[in-house]
Amino acid sequence: MPQASKTGSLITVSDETFAETVLTSDRPVVVDFWAEWCRPCKMIANSLAELAEEFGDRMVVATLNSDENPNATRTYGVMSLPTLLVFRGGEVVGSIVGARPKASLRQALAAHGGL
Repeated sequence: MPQASKTGSLITVSDETFAETVLTSDRPVVVDFWAEWCRPCKMIANSLAELAEEFGDRMVVATLNSDENPNATRTYGVMSLPTLLVFRGGEVVGSIVGARPKASLRQALAAHGGL
């Protein structure tokens, strides 16, 4: 069975690991839908890695390469990158579209994640 990979506190998910890692998590999960060619995605990557450390065990921060994983991207109607979807109990409870400063991301994720 495929497993999500982990770099620091960030978890990388794929179409194969999405349901197990995101939908069945007992903690809120934010999924960063990104692509290699997306400059705004690269702009927020470091901020997300730092926020993953900051949120620690309270929230899972995951990344999903949209080009390599079209099923999850299509299932959740992701049309613009970067898109961050916040899941709680297997349901989308919030979204952030576009690059934002770290402070703005922190505030939005804390609000959506119920932290």
